[in-house]
This record gives sequence, C-alpha cells and structure tokens, in this order.
Amino acid sequence: MKKDLERTITLPEGFTAEAKENELTIKGNSTELTKEFDLGRAKMKVNGSDIVLSAKGATRRESTMIGTTWAHINNMVKGLSTDFEYILEVCNVHFPMNVKAEGDHITIKSFLGEKVDRVAKIVPGVKVEIKGTQITVTSNEIEKAGQTAANLEKATRLKGRDRRIFQDGIFITTKNGIAI
Repeated sequence: MKKDLERTITLPEGFTAEAKENELTIKGNSTELTKEFDLGRAKMKVNGSDIVLSAKGATRRESTMIGTTWAHINNMVKGLSTDFEYILEVCNVHFPMNVKAEGDHITIKSFLGEKVDRVAKIVPGVKVEIKGTQITVTSNEIEKAGQTAANLEKATRLKGRDRRIFQDGIFITTKNGIAI
C-alpha cells in the first residue's frame, strides 16, 4: 500500500481537545474523557477544533490503526454529547429471580432455583437502573457501558442445559436505541 494517509475529525462547538504523545483528552459539556492509544508509526495532533490522524508511507497496519483510532475518537465525542444506553431484560420461565444493584456489583438471587447468588461487576463510571424486569445501563464511554451489559449477560449464562427449554437469564434487548 505505502500511501500517505490522513483522517480529520472536526469537534462540535464547545468541545476542546488536547493530545500528549499517544494520549487524547476531549472536554465538552462540563465532562472530560481521556484515552490512550497505541498508534505505532501513525501520528495524532490537534489543530484548533480538528484532530488529525496521519501516517507517511502507511502500510495496511497503520491504515487499520488510523481507522480504529478514528472510530474510538468519534465514540468519545458522541459520549460527551449523549450517554450510551443499553437496555437488558430479565427473563424467567422456571423460577422468579431477584436482581439488586449493590455498590459496584449486581446480585442475582434464585437464578433457576440456585441457593448461591450470582454476581455481575459494574464497571466504574457506569449508572445502572433496575425497574421491574428491565435493566438500563448508561455511561458516556461505550466500552464501559458495553462491558457492564456483557457482565450481566455472562453472569446468567447456562452450561449443560438446553437453551430451548431453559430460557431464563438476562439479555441485551436494545443498544443505543437500536433493538437487537
């Protein structure tokens, strides 16, 4: 490939960015997000309200790194504008289960009649609301919101049982307003 590549991200009004080596800080709407990137030979610089990602004589690896970094920065900007939201549904066919948020974890009691509680970790910086059978996970960082939702799904994963019969669990139904 060996081409000179450059991608530019224009920040909305009221947003500022600061880049130090491979670390980028974006401020806006009275919040701030910082993320460290491994860019390899690619370069990142801030020109006013633009963030420029570039690489001279880029190979396929640098091209993919620029594309991935570009997507992460766009998600940071979107997260500062509006929170990312995951909606999960608590489904129980055989035994009613209780779900409670306690500090930095969620406790799931009586899953399939089990005596031992199952626990899912809440990643710091994530807000979890439980209303009946619906769990809402929100955060301004998409990775943290997605990881917390995945922790909830994983905590109620079944092993050694037929999923067509045992349909109990906690499942993601909506990601950022898009039904799954």
